[in-house]
Amino acid sequence: MEKHLRVPFSTEEATDLKAGDYVYLTGTIYTARDAAHKRMYETLAEQATLPLDIKNNVIYYMGPSPAREGRPIGSAGPTTSSRMDKYAPVLLDLGLRGMIGKGKRSQAVKDAIIRNNAVYFAAVGGAGALLSRSIVSSEVIAYDDLGTEAIRRLEVKDFPVIVVIDSKGADLYESAIQEYRKQ
Repeated sequence: MEKHLRVPFSTEEATDLKAGDYVYLTGTIYTARDAAHKRMYETLAEQATLPLDIKNNVIYYMGPSPAREGRPIGSAGPTTSSRMDKYAPVLLDLGLRGMIGKGKRSQAVKDAIIRNNAVYFAAVGGAGALLSRSIVSSEVIAYDDLGTEAIRRLEVKDFPVIVVIDSKGADLYESAIQEYRKQ
């Protein structure tokens, strides 16, 4: 099924998404990779405030290449999501509604997705230049010293993703393997 979704989005909207849905995101998403996740985790351990309100928001696991002249961002492909698995459950428990990356997730992340009615999207790896066309603006909002791993606020229009793990725990990576084996 193909859907268009405004981000940030609600719990109800998340529960309407099913593994395998093609979704086009429009609105605001944030980028954060390994180093930014580690800092956010440390910030929470110190009982300090995160540099962004993650409630109902989406984090894209991506570190862009430099922008070409006239463009807001360079190539913007996803990075491997499992590197954020240590930190994701805590952020999901704080209200993070969605994550975008590539690759499988740990059982702890799947459990947190279900517990919090969240969703995990995949963006097509290797298509960073194409994905960057859906990014209207990019602004560093935290951890500028981390360079490409700084947290950015992106405004996106029709950013293409696929629901990989839905709020009920259906996992497209697992179901696709099972479907393939039946053939």
